[in-house]
Order: sequence, then C-alpha cells, then structure tokens
Amino acid sequence: MKKLAIIGASYLQAPLIEKAKELGCETHVFAWAADDVGEKMADHFYPISIVEKDAILDKCREIGIDGICTIASDLAAITVNYVAEAMGLPGNSMRCCEKSTNKHKMREAFAAAGDPSPRSVLIGPKTELSVLEGMQYPLIVKPTDRSGSRGITEVNRPAGLQAAIVRAREQSFEKMALVEEFATGQEYSVECISWQGEHHLLQITLKYTTGAPMYIETGHMEPAPLSDAMREKVRKTVFHALDTLEIQNGASHSELKIDESGNIRLIEIGGRMGGDCIGSHLVPLTTGWDFVRMVVQIALGQAPDLTRGAHHAACGVRFVFGPQDLELREALRAAPGITMLEESPIDPMDHIVTDSSTRFGHYIFASEDPARICTWMEK
Repeated sequence: MKKLAIIGASYLQAPLIEKAKELGCETHVFAWAADDVGEKMADHFYPISIVEKDAILDKCREIGIDGICTIASDLAAITVNYVAEAMGLPGNSMRCCEKSTNKHKMREAFAAAGDPSPRSVLIGPKTELSVLEGMQYPLIVKPTDRSGSRGITEVNRPAGLQAAIVRAREQSFEKMALVEEFATGQEYSVECISWQGEHHLLQITLKYTTGAPMYIETGHMEPAPLSDAMREKVRKTVFHALDTLEIQNGASHSELKIDESGNIRLIEIGGRMGGDCIGSHLVPLTTGWDFVRMVVQIALGQAPDLTRGAHHAACGVRFVFGPQDLELREALRAAPGITMLEESPIDPMDHIVTDSSTRFGHYIFASEDPARICTWMEK
C-alpha cells in the first residue's frame, strides 16, 4: 500500500484525502490540531503545523512516504515541495515554489520573461511611499504571500493608500505588501495539470467577485464562455508563464484578466489546485477529468490519467454571503433546465464576510445549456 502524506486537514483537503483512500493509499495527514474534518478522515493524523517543514520532513522520513501533496493552499505547497525535494519525490523545486507563492517574486519573474503582468512595487515597513510616484490609480494593494482574497484592497486615491498597505502587511506572513496598477477586464482562472514539464489545460473558469474594494469571489462558472481563438491565446499565455515559474509537476491555478480588446494580464499563478470548489468539483463536473486523482497520481510518480468520463455542459458554484443567496438557492431548485448537485451546510450569519474563508456556504448546480448557468450566475 502506497503511503501518501497530505499537508493540511481543513475542508479544502477533504476531497484529496477521500480520493487517496479511494485509490488504495494509506493517508498521513499533517496539520495543527483544530478538530478539522481531515483529522477524522485520515488513516494517520499528526498534530504538526503545516509550516513546520523540518518536523514534517523528519516524520515523513520515519514513515517512508511514497509521495506528498496538497490542494488549494499556497502555504501548504511550500512544505510539500520542501519535503519532496529533500526526499527525491515528485514535486516542484523550492526555487519554483518561491516564485509561485510570493507575489513579488512572481512579478519579478514575469517581468524578466516578458509575461504580461501589471506594474507593481514592493512595500516594506521602512519603504517610502514616494516609490509609488507615477503609478496610475486605481491601485490594488495585497499581501505578498496570502490567498483567498485576504488583505486585498482597491485604492482609488492617495488618501486611502496607507490604510490599505497597513491592512495588507498585517495579513502577510512576511509583513510585506505589494502595490500594483489595476488590470482592467473580466477575470478568469485557468486550471492545468503538469507532468515532467508538459502542461495540459483542463478548464477555464469565469470568476464573479464582489468588486471593489476587496474582490471576494461570489461564484464561478465553467466553462468560461470564450471563443476557440481566445482559449488558445489564454493557453499559450499561461503555458509560457508556467515555464517562467518552473512549474513542472502537479496542478496549477492561474488567475488573469482579459480586457475588451482581448489583451491578457496575468494576476497570479499558484502551483497548486484552485480552491473554491473549482478543482475538486467544477473541473470534473464539466470536463469528465478527475483532477484530484491526477494530483495523487503525480505525487506518487505516475503519469496523470487523462481519460474523460461523463460530464455536464456547464456548472456554477455560488457562495452564500447573506439571506438573498439562500432565496436564490430556493428559486434554483425549481428552475427548469437546472440540476442542483450539491448544497453545503450554512454557517450562522453572525459576521460580515471579509474574505473567502468567512463566507457562509455554497451550492453547485448544472445545466446542459451554458446560457442558463450564465443567467443564474449573474442574478
């Protein structure tokens, strides 16, 4: 029986743990003890924080793992690649990991390689704001090393800049912020799998957000309604950027914008599967490709299985921000041409949603007519 280490035990990792066990793996899950779902699902659970790379490495050597992986977590991906590199297991290099988990390093790499990316400036505790002179508002301020919309603010005039930087630096693990010029256009994400440097585009996702100032995702639709020519342009742009970041193995989640003239700007790329039900649910539902299975296979040194199964023409996921989203869910249940596929439990609505981790729940629905999904996503 193959022994697979999984970094993280939250609900995000539940599909990965479940798939690994389905494939006959013995699961060894590492995370800070917090009574998360992964603790109960794992064959073996170790209460070690996901940032304790050396402690996890020591334990993985003791166990004799055959592979290590995670999904939907940049922080966990650092430990995954650290252990994989030290033990000679499939993964990506730590140089790749630095560029794909630190937004400033990523911007530097994109600029050097000619990948289309917004102009940005790194801001630390002693940086004078005069370095931002000449940048065009609006600006986006974000932590250099967080995901899930944490600490992101759109700033439209100088008066709001300092507060946004403080907020971003407070959310950052390294206490650094990135200030970048705003990229216009519709936002998309691109879900890929890579094996020994060969990339495969699985799906393109249309993203819906709250908009300014924090851009929290309200939902996603697959497949994104793009022309074949634009899909090919996106594929070439993303594959070049994956090579720039030196992503060789495993899942990747690329976020970009396309403006009215068809120009592409890369927002960021994670060397891991996207969260928000994108990789674990929407990709297999709309393509028939088992994305999570591929992640496990690559971690174990096996080529990903690209055999396609049954799938829907289009799917959407909507996140619950308040009672109006539950009212829409009720309408969807009775809507013609719509199939409700999954409804999560709904958390108590006793706080304000400030990032993707504080939303109250989600529901996923499908249709054989993509236009129906568009209509309901835009309500």
